[in-house]
Amino acid sequence: MQIAGVGSSPILRHMRWARRLSNVIGFDDAPFDRASKGPVALVGTVCSGPRLDIVVRGHIARDGDDATDEMVRLVSEKSLVHVRAVMLQGITAAGFNVVDIHRLSETLSMPVLVVMRRKPKMELFLKAMTAVAGATEKRRLIEQAGEPAPLGDVWVQRAGLTEAEALRMLENTTAHGVIPEPLRLAHIIAGGFTTGKSRGRA
Repeated sequence: MQIAGVGSSPILRHMRWARRLSNVIGFDDAPFDRASKGPVALVGTVCSGPRLDIVVRGHIARDGDDATDEMVRLVSEKSLVHVRAVMLQGITAAGFNVVDIHRLSETLSMPVLVVMRRKPKMELFLKAMTAVAGATEKRRLIEQAGEPAPLGDVWVQRAGLTEAEALRMLENTTAHGVIPEPLRLAHIIAGGFTTGKSRGRA
């Protein structure tokens, strides 16, 4: 259905996503050598419901500040025009490379859902982060994302979607265990790309 005067605006894109909870991209970083300062692979898997459709790969700096921009680039430059939402497994990648989930949501005009198996030990995490360059800005982004909240069998942070929409998205993309397929598959593929064998569970 086309709404007069709206076209392909963010409002219409959000309405389409709300009706059709599919075509979600999940991002996860690859395993990396703790002694290395080189780039870390970032894998995105696009799923329609639980079905894998597309895999993309980029790179981000360890403990850097480019994760948000790289996710935007991968969705935009790879012409993933059918993607309706983004999932992240935690708000950081490649160590302390913090994702600005609100900027990510606004730039792509789509919801962002952060999924975690359990509530993070935030005090220990923030203490460890103090030794990293740009720690003050990283902490601001983490606080801006809001406190993780329980939802179903996981903990989440949200940008651009309601709790009810987040729960519906989890239900429509989860097939095995509690981690949605876009994230479970990104985790498996990221491990295989880097080490030749996938690492543990997502």
